[in-house]
Amino acid sequence: MSLDGDTLSVIENPVAVSHPFHSEKTAGVAGAKGVQGWLKGFQSTTQVKLLLRPSSSQSPVGLGDTKETSFCNVTEDISVSDSRKVFYRISPENSLLEIQLGKLPTWLPVCYERWNSSLGTLVCRQLGYLRLTKHKGVNLTDIGPNYTDGFIQITSEQKSSLENMWQFRRSCITGKVIALQCFECGTRAKLPRIIGGVEATLGRWPWQVSLYYSNRHTCGGSIITSQWVVTAAHCVHNYRLPQISSWVVYAGIVTRSSAKTAQHAGYAVEKIIYNKNYNHRTHDSDIALMKLRTPFNFSDTIRPICLPQHDYDLPGGTQCWISGWGYTQPDGVHSPDTLKEAPVPIISTKKCNSSCMYNGEITARMLCAGYTEGKVDACQGDSGGPLVCQDDNVWRLVGVVSWGTGCAEPNHPGVYTKVAKFLGWIYEMIENY
Repeated sequence: MSLDGDTLSVIENPVAVSHPFHSEKTAGVAGAKGVQGWLKGFQSTTQVKLLLRPSSSQSPVGLGDTKETSFCNVTEDISVSDSRKVFYRISPENSLLEIQLGKLPTWLPVCYERWNSSLGTLVCRQLGYLRLTKHKGVNLTDIGPNYTDGFIQITSEQKSSLENMWQFRRSCITGKVIALQCFECGTRAKLPRIIGGVEATLGRWPWQVSLYYSNRHTCGGSIITSQWVVTAAHCVHNYRLPQISSWVVYAGIVTRSSAKTAQHAGYAVEKIIYNKNYNHRTHDSDIALMKLRTPFNFSDTIRPICLPQHDYDLPGGTQCWISGWGYTQPDGVHSPDTLKEAPVPIISTKKCNSSCMYNGEITARMLCAGYTEGKVDACQGDSGGPLVCQDDNVWRLVGVVSWGTGCAEPNHPGVYTKVAKFLGWIYEMIENY
């Protein structure tokens, strides 16, 4: 993806940003009848279309005529366009890198010739991993006679893109192929499964963090490395002269009351970077990064989430999960102490942009998830938290809780920042800062 040179805004001590809201009613997820109306993006109370609950005398902003809404039936577009010509995977049996060129039906190992660690990093990032951990050449004689259909080799001429670097070969000159390991993420410890529950157990979402501002839960976030957290730009944008030291990140907790205890002292924030293309009116590019002063100690309850694979769109209907401490009722009163979770299906942008949903407001950098009938959703206090989907046996951060009309309103599902559109920006920020 292309990356504009100016897509960066860095906040350091002292800093001028303004918090989306400072009322004491900030925090929580949704749940009285099932998980009702929880986890949704929040902004300043002047922006009615976000999360202000309309009075009974008003119709919800953007909801339109209820007669029209009842007849609005946009079919879900379950097909997904995949523009990739090259597909990558790492064999779980022997860690060999395997590539499928679009026109070839089989997965083939990659010859060791011309290989280097920089290519390894690029391949790992294509797969949604932040970096390369280990790589080596493996003798073909050591892996048995499984690979007889040929090999993929790096072309001799320097190509501008990773996609164009590969060519089919009948044999490898060195008799070696590539094995590699990428930065581990998106896994969780073996835990008892929850049947029908909405409260999350410790370690179930080990990448989920609580961002405290001035000693109060304000937003959620997701761990992507030992020192970096992804959250929403609107959580950190436009503050009134706060100090960076006012922010503390709590990880490895499911109850907010356990924060600030001896076991959970919290992590100080060194730097906040929000995407400079963030637009607080349209909520476009609503993504930010936090760098910690000291790294997380990874454990069964604190682990990083994988990023999405490069250039891949999830089809509508894909089952994903949201989690957070946001309001459990749209009235903004019930904010739970315990982390809540709920399954939500992806809604195609075509459907979400229809006249009875968001009527064209969903940009290419947003995605929708939830239910046409409402009932399960993100709400205030969940902003910046994760929308995660399981893929290739790992969990991936597909979305960041951003905004929506009300909480769990019919025909107004949650809107999330589409993380796949910001991979280049994330990699660049982490490398440069």
